[in-house]
Amino acid sequence: MSNKKITIYTDGSCLGNPGRGGYGAVLLFNEHRNELSQGYKHTTNNRMEMRAVIAALTELKEPCDVILYTDSQYVKNAFTKKWLDNWLKNGWKTAAKKPVKNKDLWQQFIPLMDKHNVTFRWVKGHSGDPENERCDDLARNAAGSLDLIQDEEE
Repeated sequence: MSNKKITIYTDGSCLGNPGRGGYGAVLLFNEHRNELSQGYKHTTNNRMEMRAVIAALTELKEPCDVILYTDSQYVKNAFTKKWLDNWLKNGWKTAAKKPVKNKDLWQQFIPLMDKHNVTFRWVKGHSGDPENERCDDLARNAAGSLDLIQDEEE
């Protein structure tokens, strides 16, 4: 039996960077649609982009084939340009020998990427893609909500 084929759109938002932030994700499977969002008290845009993907992939209860659309080059390139693999080989140091930022979240990606077959696709933000725009709305609304939680590591 083959894996379910899921399409995911994600976006992160920060009102100030750093500042209040939020993420939004839309998961599509056949006629099913699931929207996720959460706001944070003090965070960065990159962390919200990452949390959107982590939340969406965590939502999947079995291994899936995923097409994941993000407007974050940071997230996409970590996988398509093998940045994460290199950081792991270099003991969580960048090519410039500096500590990798957001290591706590990158570490959360590893089991998710092992579980799912994820293909990253970049979508230009604010370009009229309906699902990307929906994720942007979810992220901005979450960042502006009263239901904000602490982003543990900054």
